[in-house]
Amino acid sequence: MFIIKSLLQKERIKNMEKIASFTIDHIKLQPGIYVSRKDFVGREVITTFDLRMTSPNEEPVMNTAEVHTIEHLGATFLRNHKTFSDKVIYFGPMGCRTGFYLLLAGDYESKDIVPLITEMFIFIRDFHDEVPGASAKDCGNYLDMNLNMANWLADRYLNHVLFNISEERLVYPK
Repeated sequence: MFIIKSLLQKERIKNMEKIASFTIDHIKLQPGIYVSRKDFVGREVITTFDLRMTSPNEEPVMNTAEVHTIEHLGATFLRNHKTFSDKVIYFGPMGCRTGFYLLLAGDYESKDIVPLITEMFIFIRDFHDEVPGASAKDCGNYLDMNLNMANWLADRYLNHVLFNISEERLVYPK
């Protein structure tokens, strides 16, 4: 019975379409800001951005503590932003720990949010206080935080990508 279920599951998976993020050539992908997809909810466009911070399969992935810290700081920054707060749907880490996804209500291109993302990572780089939501009452894993490493990674992303971002870092590689 187990073998039959396993074969049926393999056949089902084989017949499924690859999701969009699995169609990107991760060998060529470099850190940047990319439009991952655009979806419609009724007439509203939702733009999903790939905020890639490390080079997949080349550089070490980020550890969960610094990813968690960036998530708390980034989400706090975005949900309080004077222009974008009401457009933010989601900000959170990729499972592969090479970057983050940002979902915004609206039809955007990567270049449209470079100032926002730069501002956010300056905020993260320069943040040296108690991380918002880093308490047992507010977070399910509040002890898994590393502010110093989050500051360092934000500085690295700013200097290596955001401050002088090129077109190649705004459009997925072919």
